[in-house]
Amino acid sequence: MFLFSGRYMQHMESKNDSYVSEFLLLGFSEDPELQPLIFGLFLSMYLVTVLGNLLIILATISDAHLHIPMYFFLSNLSAVDICFTSTTVPKMLVNIQTKSKAITCGGCITQIYFFTLFVVLDNFLLAVMAYDRYVAICHPLHYTVSMNPHVCGLLVLASWIVSVLNSLLQSLMVLWLSFCTILEIPHFFCELNQVVHLACSDTFLNDLVICLASVLLAGCPLAGILYSYSKIVSSIRAISSAQGKYKAFSTCASHLSVVSLFYCTGLGVYLSSAVAQNSRSTATASLMYSVVTPMLNPFIYSLRNKDLISALRRLLGSTPGKGPVCPPQKSCP
Repeated sequence: MFLFSGRYMQHMESKNDSYVSEFLLLGFSEDPELQPLIFGLFLSMYLVTVLGNLLIILATISDAHLHIPMYFFLSNLSAVDICFTSTTVPKMLVNIQTKSKAITCGGCITQIYFFTLFVVLDNFLLAVMAYDRYVAICHPLHYTVSMNPHVCGLLVLASWIVSVLNSLLQSLMVLWLSFCTILEIPHFFCELNQVVHLACSDTFLNDLVICLASVLLAGCPLAGILYSYSKIVSSIRAISSAQGKYKAFSTCASHLSVVSLFYCTGLGVYLSSAVAQNSRSTATASLMYSVVTPMLNPFIYSLRNKDLISALRRLLGSTPGKGPVCPPQKSCP
């Protein structure tokens, strides 16, 4: 893809001498006095994100008691969150440190590709995790059959394939646009929609593909999540005892919190970009779902999850191993 990008750029340079080979990421503020504060804040959030999600992955891999679908999907989500944040934050930190705002066209296309890949993958994994909770609570007797390792692997693989194909399509379409002026992006990374609208060529097809992809790849997973939780709520209401209702709800409380945080912040980005296309308010809204949400996910999932906390303590050598955990469809919080 990068070889294709290089040939395309050479073609455009020969076609138009005013072709610009780099973009300028304006970030959150141009005030030099605020740059050390922004650098420290983002570096801290990035380190917490990587460390927190890495601990989740290591805990689920090292503890045999957590080798169940719920934690398999959680470890995949944590890995995606690490990659998601690593797509944008390191480049921003480098730019602040070097006092440069520039990013090459190749670097910008790369950011668009991987950012689009991981944000769509996040959507699908959250939908898959909702389906896992639906089967565990609504069909507990069929859980081990319906969510066997083969099915879990296929669900994750299908999510990757769709996400990769979408990212490849979006990136290739950006490559065919013409950018003929000094390109300033009021953002801390190359956000697809803003980059497309900086082009001096016709962007109708790009806008159409972005719109269709947003409806299908964000709307369908969200519809699946809402359907799963509607069935879960109906099943929980049918439970007679209050303790049974609490135990059933606690198995999906963390996931529901992450879903709410992710989609609410994503909706904030959409609304802010609709109101002010070139405003830094879009960058601030994007910060919530692209940096803050991946940072908070490990804390949300481990806050009231006794099994995961025990696994983390064993991983860090705080407590000896304990007996097997309860089945995911029963009473695991």
